[in-house]
Amino acid sequence: MRINLPTWLTLFRIFLLPVMVLVFYSHNVIDAIPLRFANIAAVVVFALASITDWLDGWVARRWHMESAFGAFLDPVADKLMMAVALFLLVQSHPTWLLAVTSAVIVGREISVSALREWMAFVGERSRVKVQWIGKFKTVMQIVAILILLWERNPDATFLRGWYVGEVLLVIAAILTIWSGLAYLKAAWPVLKSGRMPGQDA
Repeated sequence: MRINLPTWLTLFRIFLLPVMVLVFYSHNVIDAIPLRFANIAAVVVFALASITDWLDGWVARRWHMESAFGAFLDPVADKLMMAVALFLLVQSHPTWLLAVTSAVIVGREISVSALREWMAFVGERSRVKVQWIGKFKTVMQIVAILILLWERNPDATFLRGWYVGEVLLVIAAILTIWSGLAYLKAAWPVLKSGRMPGQDA
């Protein structure tokens, strides 16, 4: 199997995940590293991962470098990136709002992935292709997480920027539910029919 440039970019995004974890906790491991530096480093790593998320798809489409392995790996890398960032933030600020919002987002991603896998299994993958609302909620999630990583400071008495990030993440969670219901609606006729692979519609 030959790995092309878009797939290397996706693999690089996966490699950045443990890097983000390390820089996120760097101020706890090395006393000389201030929390603000750890926050900035985490933002830079997550932003770089987000850029490669856009770049690998653009390169694949622009130069016709799509591959089956890349198509499989790209959404896996996206979901890992979001999940790891949210888990880090919940551990840093274990509030009920952040925990519930993160659970909704991660739960939706798992559910939609399972739905797409099933639809591909029965030959109906085209019914659950990515919609504009799904792309919009992804942008909202990225912006919210960047703000939350930047403003993470458990010792602050008033986290004005953090609250902005939380509001944006709640909006992203609402969009997540909306887009998930849209995918379910598109797939519902096939799910309701109980059709298995090889059976006629």
